Amino acid sequence: MMRKIFRMTLAAAVAVSSLAACQKDETKEGLSAEEKEMKEIVEQYVPQVVYSTYSDLAKESADLYNLLAAAADKGVAALTQGEIDAICAKFLQARQSWEESEAFLYGAATDFGIDPHIDTWPLDVEALATSLSNAEQVAALEGEDGIAYAAAKLGAELLGFHGIEFVLFRDGKNRSVEALRSNEDHSAFSGKTVTGEQELIYAAAVAGDLRDNCFRLIVSWNPDAPASYADRCEELEVAVTLTGSDKTYGENMLGAAEVGSTYSTWQETLASILVAGCSNICNEVANVKMGNAHSGEDVNYIESPYSKKSFQDFIDNILSIQYSIYGGAGATSPSSKSIMTYLGNHNYSGASDIQKALESSLSALRSCQAKGAFVDIYTDSSVQTAMDAVNSLDEELNKAAQWIVKQ
Repeated sequence: MMRKIFRMTLAAAVAVSSLAACQKDETKEGLSAEEKEMKEIVEQYVPQVVYSTYSDLAKESADLYNLLAAAADKGVAALTQGEIDAICAKFLQARQSWEESEAFLYGAATDFGIDPHIDTWPLDVEALATSLSNAEQVAALEGEDGIAYAAAKLGAELLGFHGIEFVLFRDGKNRSVEALRSNEDHSAFSGKTVTGEQELIYAAAVAGDLRDNCFRLIVSWNPDAPASYADRCEELEVAVTLTGSDKTYGENMLGAAEVGSTYSTWQETLASILVAGCSNICNEVANVKMGNAHSGEDVNYIESPYSKKSFQDFIDNILSIQYSIYGGAGATSPSSKSIMTYLGNHNYSGASDIQKALESSLSALRSCQAKGAFVDIYTDSSVQTAMDAVNSLDEELNKAAQWIVKQ
């Protein structure tokens, strides 16, 4: 309820800020000095955070598909442990880029349903066992045609990162070649015969669908995305611009305050980055990703249980906030054109509180990580400490958004 009330308050403040902006001293560009700074921040954020992260994700997901497709074609009998390990490493690399993008799930990831399509958990292992024990369905998943079959027929509970994770990892370790050369022994597969060969065929098809959706993300944001990515989206006949517009999501944000943009002011644009982006992932990490299991509401709602990388996922989510407010993917300090620098330069009293809350959140999550995997320690008191820290960060981000819309 508090979140809904705040959003109505933010919307009202945005309307007020639009009127107030007209009363400020204007530059030659028709913007106040503050708005010009905000515009420059967005012009840094869009290419250096969003485009950069989605570009990495697209390339890494394509590499993952290529490795898995080659492994499926080669067959498990000829695979080496080194090849399996390389596939696992590439998966984790792509996974990290995805988690580092979750502070900007607004836009294409949400509008096109890409987020739930590629990142739904828990994996429906029982349904997977049924699917992979069906010889006709496995045959339909083979080769490049299998990508379209997976996308259309499997459903979100069997698609995306977590289906691939199940094939590649167990108990926090890379699958062994020996395990893949034997029949699947997970309890959900009891009474069914599923080979590692069949699992690799499935994983390759799902990885192809993952790649296609990651291509769609970068094409939907960046009008200068690689032509091969755009061609694939055109081949799939999927929308890559805002509904009713020929603009990408990046063009829409960079054109804030112009006719046709969904962002009416630069104040609203920065507030959206903080609330629709950063605040939302704070809430999800604290109250859903950790909260569901820790509270006992749903002890099976655990992200990345097979690789045991849940805490790393959460850390990468908070880092996605850091990169967003620092103005660059991978940034360890705020750039000169960043939300954090703007807040400091304009004497926002809560700037240091945001920094402290950010550091506390990362520190608390890393402390949890040092204790063990989330799937093993989700009831530990350290998890509640981390949840509290992330919720505090959420509060500070919302306060800053409220302040920004009044500038």
